[in-house]
Amino acid sequence: MKLHELRPSEGSTKSRKRVGRGPGSGLGTTSGRGNNGQNARSGGGTRPGFEGGQMPLFRRIPKRGFSNSVFKKTWSIVNIDDFNIFDAGAIITPELLLECGMLRKMEHGLKVLGDGELTKALTIKAHKFTQSAIEKIEAAGGKAEVI
Repeated sequence: MKLHELRPSEGSTKSRKRVGRGPGSGLGTTSGRGNNGQNARSGGGTRPGFEGGQMPLFRRIPKRGFSNSVFKKTWSIVNIDDFNIFDAGAIITPELLLECGMLRKMEHGLKVLGDGELTKALTIKAHKFTQSAIEKIEAAGGKAEVI
C-alpha cells in the first residue's frame, strides 16, 4: 500500500451540508432553518438551561452539601533527586528554587518528596518534608530544616 492509495473506510465520512445553494439542492431559501423565528436568525437561540423565562431547573432545585476545596492548600512539590544539580554544601531555599526555574510559582509553600536518591550533602529549607525525604537527606549528610 502506498500513500496515494489510502482511503477512509466505507461510511466513515460524509459530505458537508452545503446550504443556500438554490431549490434544487434541497437546502435552498431558508437553508434548513425553517420559516422565521428565533432559531432562524443569526446569533439566535437561547443559552443552555433557559426555559423561556420560567425559573430554570438548576435554580429551582435545592443546593446541598459543602465543598472544602475553597480552603484546600496546594503545595509546590519537588523531588529529592532534583537537588542533585546543586553543589555540595549549598543551602537551598524556596526563593532559590523560584530563581533558578525549578518552581514556576509558590502556592502555600514548598513540600519536598522522597522520590529518587540524593548524592550530595545539602541543607534544604522547606515548609514540609515527607519522612522518606528527611531520611534520604540525612543519609547523604545534609540537613532538612522546616521553615
